[in-house]
Formats: sequence, structure tokens, C-alpha cells
Amino acid sequence: MHSLGIHSGADLKERSSLTLPQASLTELTHHFGKAGHYYYRIARAEDDRPVEANRVRKSIGAETSFAQDLSNISQMLQELEQIAQIVEQRLEQHETRGRTLTLKVKFSDYHQITRSKTMLASISELSTIFEIAKALFESIDLENRSIRLLGISLSNLDNAKQTQVIQLPLFQNWNIIF
Repeated sequence: MHSLGIHSGADLKERSSLTLPQASLTELTHHFGKAGHYYYRIARAEDDRPVEANRVRKSIGAETSFAQDLSNISQMLQELEQIAQIVEQRLEQHETRGRTLTLKVKFSDYHQITRSKTMLASISELSTIFEIAKALFESIDLENRSIRLLGISLSNLDNAKQTQVIQLPLFQNWNIIF
């Protein structure tokens, strides 16, 4: 594509529209074979593939943007606990648990930071979610800054119904392994 002067989607769209539509389709299929049809259609936002609504969920979370920036730490923690409650409800609704909790903080100047912690065991209980989120929050140097947004998400999800504890053998073939 680069040798044809195509370096971006916009270039592809322009290139496939320079002449008569059929000529540009012919040019693209000449250079790229069957993929030329795909490039021609995709450059025009034509895609008749079915939308796949069922996908594997990778995280569950919630966040809140505040109409007025928060500057009071106790108010921030109160909001954080409410967000943790929403996350717990969503985990329960999806019958899942997660091992990695991520805290998202956006300051009034739109600077954003995240802090994460991965646990050995999956969690879904409000008290644990809030405890970890609070510890991550307290590790942030607020520097007298106000907060515009707070969010919590859990990833490394597993299905709570299928969670099993597996005990691995200490001995292999009854021989002690050193």
C-alpha cells in the first residue's frame, strides 16, 4: 500500500474515489486480489458482517463524573464507596468475580491516573472491593487537587459458578521432589 501512496484509511478512501468507482475497485483488486474488494468497501464504511453482540466480558466497573469537582477527602471516599456498591451489584448480576481491581482518578485539570492491585483470589464482596479501592486511593498524592471523576473496575474475571479450588500434588509418583 505504501508504494501506491496509501498510508492511512483516509488515503485509501481518497485513492479508491479518484476515478470512476469501478476503475478504483479494479485497481485495488489488481494490486490486492480478493482483499481489494474488502478495502474498497471498508473505505466507504460498507460492512455487511453481522454484529457479534455476545463477547467475552473482560472487566466490570463503574465510574462517576462529578458536576462539581470534589476537594473534600471524606466526600471522595463516600463517592468511592457508592461506586464500589455499583461494581458489586454488576458482578453479582453477571455472576462473576475478579482478581485485578483498578482505581481510576481524573483530576480537575483532566490529568488522569490509574492504580491497580491483583489479588491471589477472586473477589466480589463490597467490603473487599471498597477496602482495596480505598487503599489505592490513599496511596495517591492529591497535592491539594480536586477530583472530577472516580472509577473502579475489576478484571481478570472468572465465572463464580465454575470457580474450583484445585489442590496440586506435593509429591509426583510418590517421590519427593527437591
